[in-house]
Amino acid sequence: MKDWNVDQMVSMDGKVVVVTGGNSGLGYESIAALGARGAECVMASRSANKARAARDAILTRCPNARIQIMSLDLASLASVRSFAEEFKKKYERLDVLMNNAGVMAIPERRTADGFEMQFGTNHLGHFALTGRLLDVLLATAGSRVVSVTSLAADTGRINFDDLMSRKSYSRWTVYGQSKLANMLFGIELQRRLKVAGRETMSMLAHPGVSATNLQKGLADEGGIFGAIAAAVLPLVCQSQAMGALPQLYAATAPELSGGEYIAPRGFYEMYGLPKLAKFPRPGRDAKAAWRLWDASVELTGVDFAPL
Repeated sequence: MKDWNVDQMVSMDGKVVVVTGGNSGLGYESIAALGARGAECVMASRSANKARAARDAILTRCPNARIQIMSLDLASLASVRSFAEEFKKKYERLDVLMNNAGVMAIPERRTADGFEMQFGTNHLGHFALTGRLLDVLLATAGSRVVSVTSLAADTGRINFDDLMSRKSYSRWTVYGQSKLANMLFGIELQRRLKVAGRETMSMLAHPGVSATNLQKGLADEGGIFGAIAAAVLPLVCQSQAMGALPQLYAATAPELSGGEYIAPRGFYEMYGLPKLAKFPRPGRDAKAAWRLWDASVELTGVDFAPL
């Protein structure tokens, strides 16, 4: 793994990859890198116009990349179901499901199904998507699910008494909950896959502090918080291409066996080339992972029956 970068990525010829939020940021860089290695990439995006513009930009870099655009809104369980149904009409295999998309520290909002937007999009949407694609993942030899979490998970807490943050709403607290949920989901998914004797692997990664549209959105908010973000973020953010390296390594490295956590190797995992990392204390709570799984099944109606 020493000094790993995209130049060392294995061939992805013949493989099919789904990247949520593939039209920008880490997802965009992931599709560009995977497409350059021969994968057929499905860019799952809410906006067809943004997806087409992103695909065109990637094709200027990688003219031979194969990129298909499919509509997906993770804030709608109906959209998740439709995406999975359409995907399975077109494809018989899925080598990598990269659960990358997300929203960060937004004002209080609700999804189409009434869930708090950050928890509903970042966690429940990906939980439901993974469950609805599980059969094709299990049927694909060596398949992987990559859950993209965040440094915010290190201090996150799952508020089981108020998962939808109806009693109180703090956007950063809720964001930390959603990214810890991504982590706990990925860990519990790997445990269940292993117990069931399945070859599919669940991997986890985080990008450190990277210059994506999420960070830009904070700086553009205005006011004191926006001014601080605009001044500080350029000093600490690495490029989005660097930020995508951990999830790309998690998705492709042949030496991984399942359940590994990949993070930047720099100071406090904020930047740098990828490394194997240790889960933070909140991510090692097996009881919380199991409880979150059951709650997610109840909320989404997706039960991961084979596991």
